[in-house]
Amino acid sequence: MGFLSVLSFAHKQIGERLQPGDAAIDATVGTGADTAFLAKAIGPKGCVYGFDIQEQALALAKERISREPADSLASISLFLASHDLMEQWIPAKIQGSIGAIMFNLGYLPSQDSDKTIITEGDSTLRALESALSMLRPKGIITVVLYPGHAGGDAEAEAVTAWASELPQDRCQTVVYRQLQRSDSPYVIAIEKKR
Repeated sequence: MGFLSVLSFAHKQIGERLQPGDAAIDATVGTGADTAFLAKAIGPKGCVYGFDIQEQALALAKERISREPADSLASISLFLASHDLMEQWIPAKIQGSIGAIMFNLGYLPSQDSDKTIITEGDSTLRALESALSMLRPKGIITVVLYPGHAGGDAEAEAVTAWASELPQDRCQTVVYRQLQRSDSPYVIAIEKKR
């Protein structure tokens, strides 16, 4: 058995920390893989909030979610909005108690999507700051980064630098990466201590 893929690693880290009934956020919905994963992980008493700037992404996610047994999923609210605005959409009463927040950066991985529409470092860093403030103690953020495409390398460097500077008394941060390829995707996982 080989190493986990970066997405499987992110799912494993999230799955080990979420509890049934938690609230979770998919900050970059894409095709809905993480949205569906979160909704299954926290079950029907939980709630998932998802964000994407492309209508095509939300449509793909809705289609994926529709193939899952509805009675096993959390309630899901999808928003056509940038991840750096998520704090405006998350109910104030649950901010500070979110169990997990997933970021899967880059472009929409669909055959007919516009690959020039990508996540960008500035908005991603603002979103990560918001995410950290909305997370509960012992909650987790995962960020899947893709330095192998145009713009992805700069975003990956910016996110890695930001995560490296987080105070150790506030967060624990780890990286999961294949070392032989500098352009390979990788995951940064951030656990909030307090």
